[in-house]
Amino acid sequence: MDTLSYKTISANKETATKEWVVVDATDQVLGRLGTKVAKLLRGKYKPNFTPNVDCGDNVIIINADKVKLTGNKWTDRVYLRHTGYPGGQREMTPAALMARPNGEEKLLKKVVKGMLPKNRLASQLLGNLYVYAGSEHKHQAQNPKSIDINSLK
Repeated sequence: MDTLSYKTISANKETATKEWVVVDATDQVLGRLGTKVAKLLRGKYKPNFTPNVDCGDNVIIINADKVKLTGNKWTDRVYLRHTGYPGGQREMTPAALMARPNGEEKLLKKVVKGMLPKNRLASQLLGNLYVYAGSEHKHQAQNPKSIDINSLK
């Protein structure tokens, strides 16, 4: 029997082709932007996606201070955390988080982290995310390509 043999190709650290991409967050809805960035970080838009390998791109988000939330989510949504002590549950709204120093970076990283798998690979993937409030970033030496986040599914 003469048939073709197709082999599944699994990426590893050496064969993964990582790129640098710039995403403009101006007037983007926070959650929709976060899902697409999480998929870029994981490498799900690539044909050689492997779930247990960091084969995604390095993502630079600029204009993070111009991100939008629909409805009353700036004040009504609540993010909870716990200090570890009895009665130590603290809550914060996205508006209060954005008002803090580096709040844009903290908010976007918090959103994207929740959309990544809950394992050791997620913290490694989150290290490939760079968030800047303005339109300037310090990664010009990597020659990042600018992509339209709305063209991705």
